[in-house]
Amino acid sequence: MTRLSQLTIATVLVLAASAVGAQQYRDDYASSYAAGQENVSYAYAQVTRVDPIYETVRTRVPQEQCYGDRNVRDGGDPTGGTVIGALVGAALGNQVGKGDGRDAATVAGAVVGGAIGRNIDRNDGSATRGGCRVVDVEREERRVASYDVEYVHQGQTFMSRLPYDPGDRLRVRVSVQPVDEGTAYR
Repeated sequence: MTRLSQLTIATVLVLAASAVGAQQYRDDYASSYAAGQENVSYAYAQVTRVDPIYETVRTRVPQEQCYGDRNVRDGGDPTGGTVIGALVGAALGNQVGKGDGRDAATVAGAVVGGAIGRNIDRNDGSATRGGCRVVDVEREERRVASYDVEYVHQGQTFMSRLPYDPGDRLRVRVSVQPVDEGTAYR
């Protein structure tokens, strides 16, 4: 083989390999594009303004409410104290009197004992206790729900609502796709 034929064969092989490689690249690109992969990159944008967006949240919270000192009865009706006081007073009056005075002392003891028993039963140690109860209290709280963020990327200004305050810069996703201008240009 001559030197020219060897060079021609080498050139043909290189061109064939290039064509196969280019075809393989086009096939790989076409299959990945068809599979939905995008041309995506990430960059940072300069944040120019952040405005918090507030919401009012209403909650019901159980809370104990107590009322000042007041008479609170634990024992119900004071009749029991009156009866017991009268019996004790009558027994003591019966011990004190003699003869016909014994009957009068018994009656007087029963009346005084009944009055004392009624007062004791009425003031059973709970006369100055405060009353408490649990009630649901509705509370309103104003809190930040999200942020309106204005930022600049490659000279253009954008706005987004975010659930957080991004600070001075914001990471953005940049996606590039060709625009289908129609069949007029084909």
